[in-house]
Amino acid sequence: MSAILYRAARPEDVPACVVIRGQTRENAISEARLNEVGITRESWAQSVRADELPGVVAERDGRIVGYCFGDAASGEIVVLALLPDFEGIGVGKALLARVMAILRDAGHRRLFLGCNSDPAVRSHGFYRYLGWASTGQVDKYGDEMLEYVFPAAAV
Repeated sequence: MSAILYRAARPEDVPACVVIRGQTRENAISEARLNEVGITRESWAQSVRADELPGVVAERDGRIVGYCFGDAASGEIVVLALLPDFEGIGVGKALLARVMAILRDAGHRRLFLGCNSDPAVRSHGFYRYLGWASTGQVDKYGDEMLEYVFPAAAV
């Protein structure tokens, strides 16, 4: 099997990202549901094109197998998604670290995201293991809000 390559996301990657979002093991969201909440292929691609939604994709053999995007203005990690076959081998951690670095380099000292509050869901332990902490707040989707504050020397 070939190596996994990481690169900056491009607007033309969005269709593959939409498909992967519907194929994740936990918290899969269909394209129809994304459209219902105002996220279309066109709006997502435009946000990437405008550098409002910087992201990183993971590829194996030229095929996108996972991605992570953050909001340049707010410092929110908007989405991290992987195909099930690529879970548990460090791809998610690598994608998240790269987008966190992009947002840090853009001047954010604190990042945040919404995460399932159920300890049985993989993302619950994943983010905490990587140093994210609960804010005690819940977002409009009912997800627990987590934050990551960079050490002063890292900013």
